[in-house]
Amino acid sequence: MTPPTLSETTPGRDLRHRFLWLGLAMVAGLTVLAIQLYRLQITQGEEYAAKSVANFVKEVRLRADRGLIMDRRGTILVDSRPSFDAFVTPAFCTQCSEEVLPRLGDLLGWDDATRKRMDEQVRAARRSAPFLPLPVRVDLSRDEYDRINARRDILDGVEVVPVPHRYYRTGSVLSHVLGYMNEINPDELGRLNAEGGHYALGDYIGRRGLERTFESKLIGTDGVRKEVVNARGRVLEEFNDKLGEDSVVPSRPGNNLVLSLDMRLQEEAERTFPGSAGALVVVDVKTGFIRTLVSRPGFDPNLLTGRITPAQMAALSRDPLQPMVNRVSANHFSPGSTFKVVSTLAAYKSGLFRPESMVNCTGSYRLGARAWRCHKDSGHGPVNGKTAMQYSCDWWFYKVADTIGLDPIADMGKALGLGSPTGIGVLAEVPGIMPSSEYHDKVSPGGYTKGMALNSVMGQGDVNATPLQVAMLYAAIANGGTLLKPQLVERVEGLDGGVLEKFDPQMVRKVELPEAHRKSVMESLVSVVQEPGGTAYRAWLPYRERLGGITVAGKTGSAQVAAIGAIRLKEHQMDFFQRDHAWFAAVAPAEDPEIAVVVLNEHGGHGGADAAPAGMAVITRYFELKKDDAANPPPRQSTPYVPGMLSAPAQDGVSLTRGAPPATSGTGGSDAAAD
Repeated sequence: MTPPTLSETTPGRDLRHRFLWLGLAMVAGLTVLAIQLYRLQITQGEEYAAKSVANFVKEVRLRADRGLIMDRRGTILVDSRPSFDAFVTPAFCTQCSEEVLPRLGDLLGWDDATRKRMDEQVRAARRSAPFLPLPVRVDLSRDEYDRINARRDILDGVEVVPVPHRYYRTGSVLSHVLGYMNEINPDELGRLNAEGGHYALGDYIGRRGLERTFESKLIGTDGVRKEVVNARGRVLEEFNDKLGEDSVVPSRPGNNLVLSLDMRLQEEAERTFPGSAGALVVVDVKTGFIRTLVSRPGFDPNLLTGRITPAQMAALSRDPLQPMVNRVSANHFSPGSTFKVVSTLAAYKSGLFRPESMVNCTGSYRLGARAWRCHKDSGHGPVNGKTAMQYSCDWWFYKVADTIGLDPIADMGKALGLGSPTGIGVLAEVPGIMPSSEYHDKVSPGGYTKGMALNSVMGQGDVNATPLQVAMLYAAIANGGTLLKPQLVERVEGLDGGVLEKFDPQMVRKVELPEAHRKSVMESLVSVVQEPGGTAYRAWLPYRERLGGITVAGKTGSAQVAAIGAIRLKEHQMDFFQRDHAWFAAVAPAEDPEIAVVVLNEHGGHGGADAAPAGMAVITRYFELKKDDAANPPPRQSTPYVPGMLSAPAQDGVSLTRGAPPATSGTGGSDAAAD
């Protein structure tokens, strides 16, 4: 019997099957490889040939426009304007330190320090992110743009990119509210991107005000465009069409902010504000929304968002009027006689005083061995609660403090918001000071004494409040005791104008104000403005006809900054920073108040003459605008805002000496100044 061959055995057949499957696998693999080679070389040959030559498909970042900031009628306050930035991509910058950066420095006027810094940044970027464009000049001037474009042939790796630049249309007006932007630093870059942001080195972020608070709402979503470039970073236009439709992802602008401010009223406030420094606030007493806000002096956000020089920054820092400080909420002052509404309510609440309670003002109130003077040296004679407010007689209030002490006054002030931030959020705030006996026991040498109550009852001594706190205090009295949170933004809108977020009025607390007490205070405030002898009567007279029967209730104040000596000096005899702060606080219409207005003319002089006229002008303008809007409802505006008269008038007769001490809040003295 012949033995079977290997192929006929079971092991032989298995081996043959294995060779067969192996051959089939090799054929399949070669087929896939052939198809892939056909696709690479025939179907997409030109595209990949370009890539092999260029060695890079560059992704160009398409910067998104930041959202608009508008007033409540749609007037544009902040938008973006076209600009160009210069970038260096280290991977494409051949002979960068030796040739390119020196040439670029000559074109842009760099000094030696700037050249060295740019060289260090490019070297560092070459190690960490060689293909990421590094910004070397923001917001090129027209001449700089032309010079770089003319020498592109010798500036390998340098490109000029269109980038939207933030533009503040109102200049220094509302600068503290709007804020400004500047370049993100490396620490912020890492932190914000870790929180889900999409920032890059050289991006700008909001630094103050609305720009900072609403950064996440205003920032848009960047797009991207793919470009084929060669090894020197030059775009190869002939190959870009091969990248397909998905080579461009458009950017999406940020959301828009609609403020509660009315720029028409703001313009009137800016025009009529009389001082070099101070604040003016108009607030809706029923909602807490701010209609107008002036903080003077301001700064130019366009300068701070652009290329501010060290000399310009030093000038801002050295200015004795401190233009970077927001007077509305970030600086506090002795409120002077505008505080008397608090003292009056505390007096009535104690039950020891009534509106008809009478005292005889002799011009000087004696407590122990010391005398506290009324602003009228000869005295006012017999006065009650109403006439004491009308004439701003200090004697009546000294009697209140001597009788009830400081703590009831402090309790009323704290209930109405003094001594704590208002919660506005958008603006930096200081809490102010509402002193009590416990406060003085902690901070005053020797502890609390009765004389401190006599200072505080006048809004002097250690009592300090921001203009915004005073505005919210008067609004609470006007609306029946509801202390509201002040707000500047009414809503956030999308690109189509749809409301994405709406801000409703927010109550801080309900203050117990018996209606009889509140009504009596309001009647007293009306007499201050609209009855002869009232400290604001002369300021009201020029607007009586224009107001058309609208009743205004208000209070003037002249808060001491320096103690009064044996002889009262005239305003022109005093250094600017020793002059009194001029205040005026008012609500209107008195019967059913709509707005509260507070004017602080820092070191301005007297409340009746140097603050009340601006307040009356703004109140009058508010009701004129309301009447016009009722007759002709305005459509939503979409045209750019033209500032018009939004330029701060210079104060006549005031000489500010550079190098003088910075403006500070008045600490007050033991005597009262005239209102």
